[in-house]
Amino acid sequence: MTPAAANAPFPTTVYVVDDDLAVRKGLARLLQSAGHVVETFCSANEFLERRVPGVPGCVVLDVSMPGLNGLQLQEALAGDGGELPIIFLTGRGDIPMSVQAMKRGAVDFLTKPVTADTLLSAVGVALERDCLQRRIRAEVDVIRQRLAMLTPREREVFSHVVAGYLNKQTAGLLGTAEKTIKVHRARMMEKMGVKSVAELVHLAERAGLGVA
Repeated sequence: MTPAAANAPFPTTVYVVDDDLAVRKGLARLLQSAGHVVETFCSANEFLERRVPGVPGCVVLDVSMPGLNGLQLQEALAGDGGELPIIFLTGRGDIPMSVQAMKRGAVDFLTKPVTADTLLSAVGVALERDCLQRRIRAEVDVIRQRLAMLTPREREVFSHVVAGYLNKQTAGLLGTAEKTIKVHRARMMEKMGVKSVAELVHLAERAGLGVA
């Protein structure tokens, strides 16, 4: 089992999507022998219909399949927020296709037949990426939950503090007394769970929050 799989809060799953039964079976045996939980699908449509959203893992995906092809499935997953890391497999080298896949965030673009070491290494990288992405999303969710606890005035103060304004400047911009801003600022900092402006700025950057 990879470090990412061992440290994940829920078991990770490697999804194999390929219309070739022999390929599906071979990949499943290899991945299971390395300690991975594996689910196989004969088409992109079957994957979209059967998969359980939110389960950690990655996708080992054939490029050319009847119905939706691999690139179309990648686009569909990005569109519905199900951004599992993807490792593409192809029966022939196709540079334009590989460039397109990598630009959209694919972990790797491998050519069949793929060696065991190459595939397992790519899967390890993909699971590490998924673990990191989920950790970041969880942190952002916590920050946004804290932000939702702020009053409208505290949110204004938050934006001005993150933007680098002093209490006196913020008071002037908001048309209130400096001592009032100090009270709002203290309450805002407490709700956001920080003790310094540097920590507050870090949270704002982490969550991709805009400033005034």
